[in-house]
Amino acid sequence: MDFRIMGMDSPLFSTLQHMMDTSEDTDKSYNAPTRTFVRDAKAMAATPADVKEYPNSYVFVIDMPGLKSGDIKVQVEDDNVLTISGERKRDEEKEGAKYVRMERRVGKFMRKFALPENANTDSISAVCQEGVLTVTVEKLPPPQPKKPKTVEVKIA
Repeated sequence: MDFRIMGMDSPLFSTLQHMMDTSEDTDKSYNAPTRTFVRDAKAMAATPADVKEYPNSYVFVIDMPGLKSGDIKVQVEDDNVLTISGERKRDEEKEGAKYVRMERRVGKFMRKFALPENANTDSISAVCQEGVLTVTVEKLPPPQPKKPKTVEVKIA
């Protein structure tokens, strides 16, 4: 906002204008997404997944065509965030060949899932078969209901 246009040239309004201009610039720098955030957001948006719940487990299914097990990483972060990530690299060009069209997706991929409280993060398995990654997270057994405790009454 420019107060001078409105005929307010006093030092007070100049100081207010400077403060407002500075705060706008500061907000932009603090609120601007980092490159890592943008890269991770793109990777997550481009990695669709199916999540199924069974009586004893949660199953995450993600298509991973053409990837080897060494290209895929499955981790648990912060005790309850399942992170599946990796990278698909472009095939090396052979001499004399050039791409006419490049449509297959390459680059980093990632998905993060907040696991429920009953997920057993010590019992996770991952299998990649025919280009489909299946990650199974076992559930913890339900807590046993506490039995009432009987206290013996002594006669004094």
